[in-house]
Amino acid sequence: MLSDVEITKRISAKLKELRLKQNISRQDLSIESGVSMSSIVRMEDGEIKSFESFLRMMRILGKIDVFLPLLQEEEISPNEYFKMVHSGKPKQRKRASKSNNNCQQKESEW
Repeated sequence: MLSDVEITKRISAKLKELRLKQNISRQDLSIESGVSMSSIVRMEDGEIKSFESFLRMMRILGKIDVFLPLLQEEEISPNEYFKMVHSGKPKQRKRASKSNNNCQQKESEW
């Protein structure tokens, strides 16, 4: 398993690689993404401080789709849905209504 620092370094290197493969200068990327040149240099050097700036760069580089799996909601089975809906509602006991004294039993004629 990679450490957070190693993951950040690899992502930063990939950003630079993507930019160079597409023959986009840092200045052009800065203009198109609205991210400052100094931020782009720092991100390519392994310092990704602003997630919003990172997303803007990924969008311009055509790689925003890597985040789509994170945006999709997990599907649940009908049984799981039923349990989820009914788990939060405790069942209330129904009590028998009190009988009215109007309906008194008649004594048997026998």
